[in-house]
Amino acid sequence: MDQTAASTQAAQAGFDQQFLKQLEYLHVVAKKVFAGKSRAERRSRGQGSGIEFADHRDYTAGDDLRYLDWSVYGRMDRLLLRLFEQEEDLHIYLLIDRSASMRLGGRPDVPMLKRSGEGRIAKLGYAAQVTAALAYVGLANLDRVAIYGLGERLSAELPASRGKGQIFKVFDFLAGLRPEGKTDLRASIGEFVQRIKRRGIAIVISDFYDHSGYEEGLNLLRYHRFEPAAIQIIDPVEVNPSVRGDIEIVDMETGELREVTLSQSLIDAYKKEHTQYCETLAAFCKSRSVSYIRAETSLPFDDLTLSALRQGGFIR
Repeated sequence: MDQTAASTQAAQAGFDQQFLKQLEYLHVVAKKVFAGKSRAERRSRGQGSGIEFADHRDYTAGDDLRYLDWSVYGRMDRLLLRLFEQEEDLHIYLLIDRSASMRLGGRPDVPMLKRSGEGRIAKLGYAAQVTAALAYVGLANLDRVAIYGLGERLSAELPASRGKGQIFKVFDFLAGLRPEGKTDLRASIGEFVQRIKRRGIAIVISDFYDHSGYEEGLNLLRYHRFEPAAIQIIDPVEVNPSVRGDIEIVDMETGELREVTLSQSLIDAYKKEHTQYCETLAAFCKSRSVSYIRAETSLPFDDLTLSALRQGGFIR
């Protein structure tokens, strides 16, 4: 693969040769961790040609006569159909939050995937790194990978593709995303499940700051028989704000203004509420068998990706 195939926009965003090398290394490590596992999990028994013979079953009217085992019929006078192990295509859907709250941590003068002098990166930039990494591992495994942007509705789409060579389309797509609008997981995921007929793994990469709640959106994935997973992206400032005194707070998604005096007691109360919010999301996911990982943007994206792969439920 040659990085020159990527667009200027993608390279400027930070999807450059060095980033591609990181993805290739990540894929090599993932292969060692999961050697042999993915193929075994994705086999199913079916009539007709496949990887290897698996079993017999009784013939029923309408079955294809080409797959009758005539040697068994000659010995036992029974009509049995040959079954073979077949490898199924795995579809991976990466649903990335591109709402305005994902702008936090970034600066206009710093490319999306680059960290500022203070070591911070926009939540959307970090989410894009994680999305690209998961997409690359999936594409390299010859899975079918599609990416969708979430916001007030399903606002962007990269159709399913397979093969490592498609990673440059992923770079171009992610480089074009801009954080804007509100978060409405129920509406955007609702549109997704109505549009997509082929089931698979659906990974939601978001801060999950949804005024109307995240529960219905994740439940929709379960109800429609997708295998949901959640990666919560958090900026360190959200966990431990450093500002104090009289300030004006602006909601990044609604534009609502509020003047507050940030005392230490108020900061402590906020930290408690934020921790409880994240723990409630984690408990909700656990109770519904939804794989969940919470990550601050200070954690290197490749470490997070390997954690997701080791935990399971994200990519097989």
